[in-house]
Amino acid sequence: MLVLVVDSSTPAVIAAVVEVTAAGVETRAHRCAVDARAHGELLAPHVDAVLADVGVRPSSLDAIVAGLGPGPFTGLRVGLATAATMGQALGVPTYGVCSLDAIGFPAAAGEPVLAATDARRREIYWAVYDGAGQRIVGPEVSVPAVAATRAHDLAATAAVGDGAHRYAATLGLPVADEPRYPAALALAMLAAERLTAGAPGEPLTPLYLRRPDAVAAAGHKPVLP
Repeated sequence: MLVLVVDSSTPAVIAAVVEVTAAGVETRAHRCAVDARAHGELLAPHVDAVLADVGVRPSSLDAIVAGLGPGPFTGLRVGLATAATMGQALGVPTYGVCSLDAIGFPAAAGEPVLAATDARRREIYWAVYDGAGQRIVGPEVSVPAVAATRAHDLAATAAVGDGAHRYAATLGLPVADEPRYPAALALAMLAAERLTAGAPGEPLTPLYLRRPDAVAAAGHKPVLP
C-alpha cells in the first residue's frame, strides 16, 4: 500500500510517500526543509512533490501517517490539519505516531537513549527509550536539567534530537548526530502494524503538552471618556 507520511512538529517540515508491505516499509519519495517559520508555506508543496516523484495522484494513497508531536502549537497543527483534511477528502484512514518516537526508535542501539526536541522558552520536549526503542518515560516538556536528571536515573547513555544538540552541555550525555528530527521512515514503521492489519483510522490528537501562547482577550477596554 502507498502511504503519505507528514510531520511538522519541529522546524523540519517533512513529507514522504512510503510503500508498506508484509515484507517491510520502503521510502519511495521524500522531502524535508528546516524552517521554523514556514510550515504552512512548505508542507503542501512537499506533499505535491513527493506524489509527483512517485507518479501518483492523491487518490492512489491508501492511508496517511502523521507525527502527533509534541511540538509548538502553530507548526504542529499544520501537519495534523493537512493529514486530517486529506484523509477525510480521500476517504482513507489516518494514523498518528508520537514524533519523538520517530527520533528515539531509530536511535536505540541496545542502551537507553534520551530523545529531545526544542520546545522554545528554554525548554525541551523529551522522552526516554529503552535499548529496543520502546518509550519508557514521556513525552514531557521541561527545562533540560529536569530531563537530564530523569535520563540519568534511567541509565541513558546517549541523547539524540535537535533539543539534545541545543542543550548538550546541560544534558551531560554524548549526542548522536542523527536523527536530529523525526524520520519519515520511522513514523511509517511505527504505524506499520496498524497499516497492514487494516486497523480503523484514528483521530489525530496533537500532543501540545502545554497551552498555546495566544489567549483570548478577557474583555474590552473602554475607549470613551
